[in-house]
Amino acid sequence: MNRAIERSTNGKPALNWRVLGLLNLYRVLAPLVLLALFPLGSARGFTIDSRPLFFGATLAYLGFGIGNIVLVRRRLASLYVQTLLQAVVDLTLLMLLLHACGGISSGLGLLLLLPVGGLAFLLPPRSALFLAAVAAIAVLGDTIWQQLSGRTDIVSYATAGLLGIVLFTFAAAASFVASRMRESEDLVRQKDVDLANLAELSQYIVQHLRESLLVVDAADKIRLINESAAEILGDDHAVPGALVGEVSPRLLYSLTTWRQRERGENSPSSFVAADGARVIQPHFAPLGGLSPGPTLIFLEDTSLMAERVQQGKLAALGRLSASIAHEIRNPVGAMSHAGQLLAESPSIGPDERRLTDIIRNNSERVSTIINNVLQLSRREATRPTRLSLGDWIEDFLGEFCETMQVPRNRIGLSEEAEELEVRFDPSHLHQVVWNLCDNAIKYGEARGGISVEIKLARLNPSYRPFLEVADRGPGIDLQVVDRIFEPFFTGRKGGTGLGLFIARELCQLNRAILLYEPRGGDGSVFRIVFSDPQRWEE
Repeated sequence: MNRAIERSTNGKPALNWRVLGLLNLYRVLAPLVLLALFPLGSARGFTIDSRPLFFGATLAYLGFGIGNIVLVRRRLASLYVQTLLQAVVDLTLLMLLLHACGGISSGLGLLLLLPVGGLAFLLPPRSALFLAAVAAIAVLGDTIWQQLSGRTDIVSYATAGLLGIVLFTFAAAASFVASRMRESEDLVRQKDVDLANLAELSQYIVQHLRESLLVVDAADKIRLINESAAEILGDDHAVPGALVGEVSPRLLYSLTTWRQRERGENSPSSFVAADGARVIQPHFAPLGGLSPGPTLIFLEDTSLMAERVQQGKLAALGRLSASIAHEIRNPVGAMSHAGQLLAESPSIGPDERRLTDIIRNNSERVSTIINNVLQLSRREATRPTRLSLGDWIEDFLGEFCETMQVPRNRIGLSEEAEELEVRFDPSHLHQVVWNLCDNAIKYGEARGGISVEIKLARLNPSYRPFLEVADRGPGIDLQVVDRIFEPFFTGRKGGTGLGLFIARELCQLNRAILLYEPRGGDGSVFRIVFSDPQRWEE
């Protein structure tokens, strides 16, 4: 029976202990009501044949209820011991009360209903019916005793039989309800286990996906984020529950713009990762039908895509450069030479000489474009070298200022980290930094100055070294920021539109990245983020 009770009560221990607690409350209230009815006496139909037995059983029942409250709350006895103890005490003391008050005719047999029904709820079906049978036999036995003593008549047997039927009905109903509840709870528990397993599986899949993704709710709070996305946005701040605006204001701006477009096309706006070394393109997808509602965000590292198309791009440039060398360069050279000869003729006037200047200038521009494209097509022959960035920039500035006739004090240099060592092809780095400084001077001249500031430091927290070239020019219109690295796009009259394109391509070839940021108070900042020195390949 012990094992049977444990099997029937193990399913919902919290509920079972609660049932025992309610029965204890009943054991306290029932004696108090009986003691309150005692002064009314027989005027209210409440007669007592044996006062000592009545008071003794009533006070014992009250004391048992109070003491058992402590036992149940502190779990001083097992559920099996509690159930067995309460069943024995209930039947014993309630039958004594019934006998003291004249038997079944007193109506106190109804006090058995709640204890029998409550304990039947905790017992297996057979044990519950056995408890009801014991209670019914006890009532019948007391009725027989009362009839033999001349205190009742034969009609009491019908009342005793009816009470027995009610006790069996209560016990069967309570057992049936408990059984159904146990089955329902087992089903719910199994569903909970299945849901927990699915949640763990989903979490595992999300965390180990190559793609970087996060889920944001309508209040712009992060609900789910995997390790890859957390690394992009910043491990210290990108956690569930954080606001997107605090983690990445640029991502929040892109998300808001996408929502304002009524979940149309994804915003083309990109942003720089927390490590400052990658350009990230966000893609948005709605979850559910609410608007605004949860949003699934994919973070795409554009540098990875750039590496995938690199080989095809080089092959196309190689074929293009061959055509340019044979089909365009020679005719342009011939036109340029003819223009020079014409300009040297003493018989031409000022108007004709202006036309020859136009021919010469545009021929030089076409030749520059051709040289840039040819150089770009041959860039696969890179020779990365360990360079001390501080020493290299000093030598570069000396050469640049002398060649461009720029006073050295017009170019500021700050080194926030000592002994910066990078891995880069020296000729490529020379071309990239030269282009950036040349642009800074040309755009700075348009604003009445040519001040250029160069900064050497390390990014936090990635520790990757970087070189910044900042100017005080007019800056770049935000509407065209995403196009400045496209080939043949230029914001300056007479430019070829290939300088920044080639500079970024050369950086990517050396596993670095070239980024743009607007500068406070007008101007532009171009930052070369070099490859991680901890991951150099020998």
